[in-house]
Amino acid sequence: MRFVLPLLAALAVPLSATAHPHVFVQAQVTVVFDEAGDMGIKLDWQYDDLFSLLVTTDLGIDMDGDLVLTADEQALLESQIAAWPPEYAGDLEVAQGGAVLALGEKQDHSMTYVEGLFVETHLRPVPDLPDRASPLQIRVYDPSFYTAYDLRRPVLIEGRDDCSAEIIPADIDAAYALAESLLDGQSAEDVGPDDYFPAIGDAFADTIVVTCAGPL
Repeated sequence: MRFVLPLLAALAVPLSATAHPHVFVQAQVTVVFDEAGDMGIKLDWQYDDLFSLLVTTDLGIDMDGDLVLTADEQALLESQIAAWPPEYAGDLEVAQGGAVLALGEKQDHSMTYVEGLFVETHLRPVPDLPDRASPLQIRVYDPSFYTAYDLRRPVLIEGRDDCSAEIIPADIDAAYALAESLLDGQSAEDVGPDDYFPAIGDAFADTIVVTCAGPL
């Protein structure tokens, strides 16, 4: 059994997929600026249909299949995702000038059930910017590549109209070649959920570059 992401860790859901990655998430990234000039990264993770089905089965929710949760089912769901395990960093990296920045604790954490798919939403503050004149680099990835994140286009920006976001795609061929070299030639697609896989999820991650006309 392998656990990834806060929800998997809370539910202890086994996945039966036979190759990396095992969970697929569409990630909407929103860069949020407030009136005080503080910044955070809002993430909306839409899980794939298989994972969503496993969650409903494990928790015993939406057993009537109407794709609508009762108040008790919603409360049960939220209770399972409220706490992240201590070792989980949140699959988010924000960097500037080559240095990875510290992130604040998650805020406004919620889970919704939309047309049979789970969507997890939360905000990660970026409390300390060493250089407010330089662009930011944002990446959403699972280091183990157990979960694959697909960035939704476009990246959204709230609170300012003088900022832009560019997505630089990852070199997927190079990432798989790296994986195979570290697996002694074994294809990454042949690695099962309980087998060793190198922590190179960052090689599969697209990079968001946020640039603003004025100070961040």
